[in-house]
Amino acid sequence: MKFIVIGLGQFGSSLAVRLAQYGHEVIGVDKNMRKVEEIKDKISYSICLDSKEPSTLESLPLENTDVVVVCIANEGDNLLTTALLKKANVKRVISRSVSSLQDNVLEAMGITEIFKPEKESAERWAFKLSTTNYINLFEVTKSYSIAEIKVPSPFIGKTVKEIGLNKKHKIILLTKLKPIETRNHLGIKTHEVMSGEAITAETVLEANDIIIIYGHIKDISKLIEHS
Repeated sequence: MKFIVIGLGQFGSSLAVRLAQYGHEVIGVDKNMRKVEEIKDKISYSICLDSKEPSTLESLPLENTDVVVVCIANEGDNLLTTALLKKANVKRVISRSVSSLQDNVLEAMGITEIFKPEKESAERWAFKLSTTNYINLFEVTKSYSIAEIKVPSPFIGKTVKEIGLNKKHKIILLTKLKPIETRNHLGIKTHEVMSGEAITAETVLEANDIIIIYGHIKDISKLIEHS
């Protein structure tokens, strides 16, 4: 996949480097030349430009990029850059937020993926962006985690017993969730999940289910990669 990471502060640079380590093509962007120089040998390309300027932002290969991640800390610069990216019809835009007000403005723009570096790690987002079924990850220890993922297509319509997660994949299935569509106070569509249900050997996993699993991070990665 091809990523553009705008804003190479601590979170942005860590995310860009980790995505490159996962084998993706990564373009890092910042208006500070020092930050651009520091990362240039660790990712595919690094570019110094001011993303608030439409003419300079349009010089980036936006049409051929899968995901643009706006990591700019300054709220005004962040919102303006995000608005310009939406105007340019970028396939997928993910943006940083530092306040509930900024959350609301981003949601009003149609941004459904918002992150808060104060609460989330670049490692977690790099893993999330590198896999299609992954939704969330919670570290229990350095090696073991609880993951929230979309039901892999080979599992749809099968019972827990038929799938044999524990036996075949060394993964424990904790529960499953159902996504529901709601609207926030601005009337913007958002998605929430219904509470989990007790899992038995005869529980059937259905399309659009979200499952909560526990296991070694390597086994979780394997399960997602081969689903």
